[in-house]
Amino acid sequence: MMLRPAHALLIALLASAAPARAAAPASTEPCRPVEAQGEAFTVCTIDLRRQRLRLFWLQDDGNPYGALGTLAAKQGGLAFAMNAGMYDKDQAPVGLYIEDGHERKRVSTADGPGNFHLKPNGIFWVKGERAGVIDTARYLRAKIRPDFATQSGPMLVVDGQIHPKIAADGPSQKIRNGVGVPGDGPVAIFAISERPVTFGAFARLFRDDLGCRNALFLDGSVSSLYAPNLGRSDISRPLGPLVGALPR
Repeated sequence: MMLRPAHALLIALLASAAPARAAAPASTEPCRPVEAQGEAFTVCTIDLRRQRLRLFWLQDDGNPYGALGTLAAKQGGLAFAMNAGMYDKDQAPVGLYIEDGHERKRVSTADGPGNFHLKPNGIFWVKGERAGVIDTARYLRAKIRPDFATQSGPMLVVDGQIHPKIAADGPSQKIRNGVGVPGDGPVAIFAISERPVTFGAFARLFRDDLGCRNALFLDGSVSSLYAPNLGRSDISRPLGPLVGALPR
């Protein structure tokens, strides 16, 4: 059917306007509820061209922030925050931790028990307006020199493949949080489950539903979220490293 010129012009205008309307919430409302894998999650998408994404651990007095509410009170304009990697009894990062270009904890290649040592583990990094998730061995070869970085484990997704030791639906179910990237670009995608989920379901969320070629498990049980656009500020046990988004 042939379109009249006026109709064709209207359709063209609507088509050109649609992407702008769809993209608008990303800068003002980073977090949203998502139903996927038969489970409920909250997903926060951060575009580093619009917001600064950085890590936090110690306050000026040398004590850890320890809680998302404390971080929000000290950092005005915080749009989003989440716990950002595993830590020891003193709330210190277990592995690599870089803040403002300064390496405060060295990368760990040690073997051991627990999720952190389920190889390959990996590193979430930020450099300027780029963010990435990469397995630890590759990070050491890449010499990225990031502004911010935190190490955790295991990797959930490696180059589009789910971690080989993650069962499709294993017996362990916990509230979990993690981070993934579609590519080493300006977008980082964080997710937290609303109920206990398996590692398999959480990994598939990042790969199949969020389109992340690489994703990293940040932690379980203590997983917490600060999302003011959802009226949410979780309270948990004392936390170690935190990640947050601030205005540019």
